[in-house]
This record gives sequence, structure tokens and C-alpha cells, in this order.
Amino acid sequence: MNYFSHGFRYIDRPYFLAGTAVPDWIRVSDQGVRVRSKHVAEFASGDSSIRAELAAGILQHLDDDDTFHSNGRFMQICAQISILFREGLAGDQGQRPSFLGHIAIELILDAILIDRFPNRLLAYYEALLQIDPQLLQLHLNEMVRDPAVRLAEFIPLFHREQFLWDYRDSNGMRTRLNQVLRRVKLPPMPPETVKLLDSARIIVERNFTSLLPFQP
Repeated sequence: MNYFSHGFRYIDRPYFLAGTAVPDWIRVSDQGVRVRSKHVAEFASGDSSIRAELAAGILQHLDDDDTFHSNGRFMQICAQISILFREGLAGDQGQRPSFLGHIAIELILDAILIDRFPNRLLAYYEALLQIDPQLLQLHLNEMVRDPAVRLAEFIPLFHREQFLWDYRDSNGMRTRLNQVLRRVKLPPMPPETVKLLDSARIIVERNFTSLLPFQP
């Protein structure tokens, strides 16, 4: 899943909401940092403290991922979309089609939620303004072996860019996917592959309710 799908239900709890984004944020800001359930769980005390809310949000993300990726329907659709990309990318036999088959589902789920609930995405970004990035990084570093050093700088950038809005059309999504592909050192998607994203969206929309681990 992705940012909006993870945080959709928790807009009234800013640090919990931020926790649902942390595993994805640090993949960009601090790639060597990993959050592990067994290390985070001891901080999720169930009270309303910032640290407990942050830890609970991280655990929610990890639990959602486990549920999502073990969903048999997800695996079927991932394979279907991977084939779509493999055939559409001139028979690419490398890792790119499989990678795109996986990540495109996540981004398209976010896109569908944004189309259906645009005001909720506005509220999502408003809620993130209520957190203190430095304090969040401080608490996160109590929960991980290798400390994050750039996360506090990245969070305001994430808010300023508000790139989740770009997911609403396939051109914008291709731009964002190419940023991810560059980060993992895979070739970018050429402009003509926008039609592949259009086709992938049709597939995901048909299976929307069976893919999300909650009903919006």
C-alpha cells in the first residue's frame, strides 16, 4: 500500500498518521534505516503520548502491509499487471515489469481513494502540519538500530510537494514512478507507457474493494 491508503483512517491522530508514513518516508530520506515490529512494539504502550502514537502508527503500517501482500487477490493482480508491463515494455525480461506490477497497484489504490475522497487528502496534509519533525525523528531513533538523520528535513519537503495529487492522472503517476525507478536503479518508463498505467488502473478499479484491508 502507500501513503494515503495507510493513513486514510487516522487523520484525527497526527502522530499515528505520521507513523503510518514513516516506513515509506525513511526509504527516501534514510535508506539504511529499517523499522522492525519487534523493536517498535515495546514503545506502543497504548497511551496518547507522541511516542506511543508514533509507534502504533508504524506497527499499523507493517500490519497493513502483511495483510495486503498476503492477499491472494493482490498476488493475482500483481502478476497480471506485471505481464501487462512486460509485454508493453518491448518484452522487458528484467526486474522492471515485476517491480512496476507491485508498486503500480499501491499507487493506483491511492489514486482511486484520492479521486473518491479529495477532501480527505486535504485533511491528511493538514494533519501532518501538526507534527514536529524534529521530535518525530528523535522518538523514531529510540526505536531503530541505525538512527535517521535526514527524516526531519524530508517531512516538510513531503508536505510542500504534495505529490500524492499527481497520482490522479497517469502522466503524473508515470513521473512519480520514474522517480522511484531511478532510486532503485531501474530504467524509466517512456511516455508511451502512460497507456499501460491506464490499463492497470482499470484492473485495479475492478478489484478495489477486495484489495484494500478496510472499507473506506
